[in-house]
Amino acid sequence: MATPHIEAAVGDFAETVLMPGDPLRAKFIADNFLEDVKCVTRVRNMFGFTGTYKGKRISVMGSGMGIPSISIYATELYKEYGVENIIRIGSCGAVRDDINVRDIVIGMAASTDSNVNRNRLDNCDFAATADFGLLKNVVDTADKLGKDVHVGNIFTADLFYTPKPEMFAKMESLGILAVEMEAAGLYGVAAEYGKKALTVLTVSDHIKTGEETTADERENTFKDMMELTLESIL
Repeated sequence: MATPHIEAAVGDFAETVLMPGDPLRAKFIADNFLEDVKCVTRVRNMFGFTGTYKGKRISVMGSGMGIPSISIYATELYKEYGVENIIRIGSCGAVRDDINVRDIVIGMAASTDSNVNRNRLDNCDFAATADFGLLKNVVDTADKLGKDVHVGNIFTADLFYTPKPEMFAKMESLGILAVEMEAAGLYGVAAEYGKKALTVLTVSDHIKTGEETTADERENTFKDMMELTLESIL
């Protein structure tokens, strides 16, 4: 049963889907971390794959960039394909001095300048939060593997090239860890359909210092984040 944006059949997706923004990153994950992989959708080149990790059936699919794109795919996965858990895996920009490039950040909640979740609650503020069970599993797994992680509030921006750079200092003063572009939308969709969601991120750049990771560093630190996330859902 295809949807307007996904051509997979019912049953093609596992109950847990990992969602990087880049569809080619989804292919990278399928090629390097999963076994017995099958490509289940390629509409608009937004690739989706299902395979196994240490015997556990898992899917991975690109989300595209921004709240509108991830909201489309998350809605169809939750509503039409019986997916229970979506974990966004991606990159973010740090806004605090105590968070470094290559660190792992877990979004317990997601503030945003988007109006998408206010639309869900009659123009009232909606607290976009991760599922506690998924969050706890990742944090417990990080402790077991000896990986340091930062857990807290992140900021989901509608614009990558913001006209208000002064906002970053305000975010830091309020304890926000980092900036990305999808989590608040994903958490809102999950709440709407009674499903579960989480966001696990690698810091690719530091907004205050201007430090950035190289292509090789991004690949290596991404692997650390992937291993942590996959181990947490076994």
